[in-house]
Amino acid sequence: MFATVDETCIIFSIFLLMLYEGRIAQGPFKGTPVIFKVYPGQRAAGIEADMMAANELNSHAFLQSSSEGICKNLLLLLGGFETKTGEQWLAFRDNGKYSAADFAKATSEKISRARSLQEKPWNPFEQAQAFKRRTYFVIRLFQGAMNGLAYMHNHERLHQSLGPASVILNTIVERDAVYLVPKLRDLAFSVDISFSSLEEGPSTFSEDLWRRASSAGAFTPMERRSFGIADDIYEAGLLFAYLAFVPFCEAGIMDGLSLQRLLESTFKLDVMATREYCLADDRLLEAVKFLDLGDGSGWELLQAMLNPDFRKRPIAEAVANHRFLTANAKGDQNRNDLYLE
Repeated sequence: MFATVDETCIIFSIFLLMLYEGRIAQGPFKGTPVIFKVYPGQRAAGIEADMMAANELNSHAFLQSSSEGICKNLLLLLGGFETKTGEQWLAFRDNGKYSAADFAKATSEKISRARSLQEKPWNPFEQAQAFKRRTYFVIRLFQGAMNGLAYMHNHERLHQSLGPASVILNTIVERDAVYLVPKLRDLAFSVDISFSSLEEGPSTFSEDLWRRASSAGAFTPMERRSFGIADDIYEAGLLFAYLAFVPFCEAGIMDGLSLQRLLESTFKLDVMATREYCLADDRLLEAVKFLDLGDGSGWELLQAMLNPDFRKRPIAEAVANHRFLTANAKGDQNRNDLYLE
């Protein structure tokens, strides 16, 4: 399924720094929109760039070779090539130009505009409908990301760089939530956790992970595998916290780094103590309201994912099927008023 540069003529235009968008002009994939991810050559970035490009390519190729079929919540790799200057180009199917970070930024700015003096204030009905739409969108976004992570873990791969920028979206329009298909990307730091790989010893991308595993008391291959999965779940927990706060607050009120410091440093991963703090700040009440859904099951899920004891964190499948996500997704999906103006 991988097209070579000799077989395919590419027309591209600059999209973002080190990212290019285009469309395949010839070959079996003719007309397919693509996104190129460009790793600089060794002269500019050293051998590390080549290693990251190779790891990302190999991780995608392995995950896409599963007999179960390709996971819809993972970005699809179409191929890759190296230029004469040593740049590594990876070609992915263009399934969206937005990320979860883009959605959160656009949404928080929308809240700020709606509450400013320059626009008429929301009435209670409009506020209620906006909250329902946002809730449904965020839940579908996070649930899709967790389905992708569960697929990776079930196929012996860790993500190891999960965050708002590593989840791409085909839409950031909340009223189009039923069409939302989140996809994980950025597998440059992905780690192989098959037992054969674990027995070989640490690689460049797993050395720090296994060092932290040893510090946490995980020494055997089985224990290290469990620690690696739990480490991904912890990152997913921080992503969940980000999605629970940033899209529900005005712009500039909360960001990922500040939220992580609040959870880790200020409250030492005591999620309910964090809730009490947030209740005292009117600017954070919508986020509290979101996590309070289902008798506080959002806080329950967040605490489980951020449990200081890695052995007590849930697996990705359990997160995706947690009652906070399944109950609210099913409950909102059938509501006609969810899409009212």
